[in-house]
Amino acid sequence: MNPVEALAAVLGLINIALLVRRSVWNFPAAMAMVTATAFVLFRARLYGETGLQAFFFVVNGWGWWLWSRAKDGEEAGVPVGWMSARQRIAWAGVTAALSLSLGWAMHRFTNAALPFADSAVTGASIAAQFLLSFRRIENWVLWIAIDVVSIALYLARGLPLLAALYGAFLVMSAVGLRAWIGAARRPAGNEVFA
Repeated sequence: MNPVEALAAVLGLINIALLVRRSVWNFPAAMAMVTATAFVLFRARLYGETGLQAFFFVVNGWGWWLWSRAKDGEEAGVPVGWMSARQRIAWAGVTAALSLSLGWAMHRFTNAALPFADSAVTGASIAAQFLLSFRRIENWVLWIAIDVVSIALYLARGLPLLAALYGAFLVMSAVGLRAWIGAARRPAGNEVFA
């Protein structure tokens, strides 16, 4: 058992549990998790996802700052809301273009294992992380899809602890989606973000 992979798994579970509760403290846990995960993924030659961990570190710091400012006196967690239909279409288009471009580049210029699957997870994860920082409920839908693909990807690359972690993430993402939908239905948080 790789101790760094085990550490990443534990930190990941803590991160998602805090995120489901809409706690701003999910961000420091995420920053520690992505640091450990980057070492594991680099050794597995999943370069897109290794770079993604550096991106996650920076965006989690930014998300921490955004969420700290978004409390609006709400004790239970930050307010959350839905995107408009137009925003969903734009995010889907940009995510697909990013994923395909990155997949092509990794296929052409690196020895990456599974470059298009790796880039699909990477592109969708970038979009989901931004949506999470903006407190959009749709982030959970993307994370659910990412978790399913990641489980298969990690099993194919011989990373059973990361696959198990993403199995737990899948369950917790479904719980998070339900919790955030409930939070948005409460009177103070049912706006659509423009």
